[in-house]
Amino acid sequence: MAGAGGAAGPTGPHAGDLSYTRAGWREWVGLPDLGIPWLKAKLDTGARTSALHAFDLELDDAPDGSGRVARFAVHPWQATDDDPVAVTCPLVDVREVRSSSGHSEERPVVSVDLTLVGRRVTAEVTLSNRDEMGFRMLVGREALRQGYVVDPACSYLGSRPPLAVRRRNRGR
Repeated sequence: MAGAGGAAGPTGPHAGDLSYTRAGWREWVGLPDLGIPWLKAKLDTGARTSALHAFDLELDDAPDGSGRVARFAVHPWQATDDDPVAVTCPLVDVREVRSSSGHSEERPVVSVDLTLVGRRVTAEVTLSNRDEMGFRMLVGREALRQGYVVDPACSYLGSRPPLAVRRRNRGR
């Protein structure tokens, strides 16, 4: 079954497993397991790993002794601190990540399910303060390679939140 916009399927070792879903360079995504139904994201084929805006970040041992956890909060709306969402996720790793400006830093990595253009996929996401960035989330190549093709001429090909949510995201 072809995805939105009908594209040929992927090539390579998993060619029969997926068909591509067309997505715009920016999309509304959901992080349902984190309690975030709508979040604007930039789809960035230049970034290997996805990144999520996080603040009040703490790494700690899991209460049940099963490993480490990341505790953090997310501002789901762009350009505002309203409605922070508190999150606790198992910590996958801490990795050195190089930003587009060439600056390297160690960032915690968590695994999250995200909904993008009507499909749910699992992505490893680094946590960093993206307050000064245009988007609270970047969706990188590792997530996009799960059957997406990005059309740089389009935006918001997937579902959109209700008008009241879109207005809230613009601070209205």
